[in-house]
Amino acid sequence: MGCYDCCMRCLGGVPYCSLVATLLCFSGIALFCGCGHQALTETERLIETYFARNLQDYITLAYIIQYFQYVIYGLASFFFLYCIVLLAEGFYTTSAAKQTFGEFRSTMCGRCLSSSFIVMTYILAVLWLLVFAFSALPVYFFYNMDATCHTIDVLTETPASINQLCVDARQYGLLPWNAVPGKACGMTLSTVCKTREYQMTYDLYIAAFAGAGITLLALLTYTVSTTYNFAVLRYLGRKGIGARC
Repeated sequence: MGCYDCCMRCLGGVPYCSLVATLLCFSGIALFCGCGHQALTETERLIETYFARNLQDYITLAYIIQYFQYVIYGLASFFFLYCIVLLAEGFYTTSAAKQTFGEFRSTMCGRCLSSSFIVMTYILAVLWLLVFAFSALPVYFFYNMDATCHTIDVLTETPASINQLCVDARQYGLLPWNAVPGKACGMTLSTVCKTREYQMTYDLYIAAFAGAGITLLALLTYTVSTTYNFAVLRYLGRKGIGARC
């Protein structure tokens, strides 16, 4: 076998669908975890500076933020390992790997292992859909805040109307109802929106939301590729046809 034939055989054994899904998953998780972690830290700082004067008013929020940051650490580790396992499974189910390692997938153990990956990836995709929806909530909060600030900038000539425009963190469940002040109004709110901390936090939440969407797309790609591989190797494996995803 020449060098060209050897290279073509190696390229033919690459699970391109799984490879693309792995790259998407790594980039999505990196965006979601990295930006989400920093955005939570900046959110606590904004609440502490502009919406609450007493430590007891936001101590519960601080604990929740800390808890979510620990969850982010776990998610990053889990998805890194799981994506590596799925990529290895994709390599195994290509025709080149099949020719090397034989008909392992035709055994009961191989079919159970493949079906287990399909079920686990499908469950993860459904659960991550909830995470994707949840990550849109802070984006919605900051979008409303930004829209209110834009309205204040338009109505700068009528101070009486400006003071009635507020963003109340208590309405979003970030603070208890007895928190003081709990809200920012008028020019105070406009000043908050012009700070570097606010702009950076808003951008971080948008990036985390985009990362969650990329990760969801990666999980759906994994679901399709693992299902396809299992079907091909289950029904056509005896004919020597290997999977390509």
